Amino acid sequence: MHKVGIIKSIYRYPVKSMAGEELPSAELGWHGIEGDRRFAFMRTGNMSGMPWLTASKMPELIRYKAYNSNGDDPSTPIVRVRTPDGTETEVGHESLRQKIAAAFGSEVTLIRLGNGIFDDAPVSMISTTTIATLETESGCRNLDARRFRPNLLIEPTGDAPVSEDAWIGKTVFFGNHANAPSVRVTVKDIRCVIVNLDPETAVAEPRVLKTIARTRQNCAGVYASVMNPGTLSVGSAIYLNDN
Repeated sequence: MHKVGIIKSIYRYPVKSMAGEELPSAELGWHGIEGDRRFAFMRTGNMSGMPWLTASKMPELIRYKAYNSNGDDPSTPIVRVRTPDGTETEVGHESLRQKIAAAFGSEVTLIRLGNGIFDDAPVSMISTTTIATLETESGCRNLDARRFRPNLLIEPTGDAPVSEDAWIGKTVFFGNHANAPSVRVTVKDIRCVIVNLDPETAVAEPRVLKTIARTRQNCAGVYASVMNPGTLSVGSAIYLNDN
């Protein structure tokens, strides 16, 4: 194994497509970061394969901030949401559902997964190198990493850092001890219009997705499946196994 970077930031998103929380450490379970994307609002009566209400349908949703009020114990989550007007309530409170339905203009229903995750794969990662490259190519300065909604923001090390795209099919270890948490990088992360949205204001910058589509075949970052659970911490070294 050889060192390829460190964990720069860890993010958890208790509710799909809402703003999440940045954590100093987190438990990596078989279904990803514990407490990540276990709740979602569904568009009532929608029978498509993607019935979830996302910021692509309601950009303002990204300004609702979801967090675990019981902190380090996401196994029995008490998820609260701070709305754009500053109101705070538990995720399951009827007043929140009504507020979101009114803003969306159609009925929604809250659903929860006991196991699993409302996303394409358990863990999403992107590197600071990829984000910096997109800044240069798009002409957009200081792109906030939260636009890309990663679980792990990776800061590569070395004089010639390798893009995370090169990790597909390989195992990444968070630490070099015998029982280190690890993930298998499986596929590139195909992007949608959510990357255009400023995470604080929800104002769209179309150049972001246009650049990803033009230069990266509409992909930025990678998805991974969990090989070995454990504790992840900001600053932890990341090692790559080429086998």
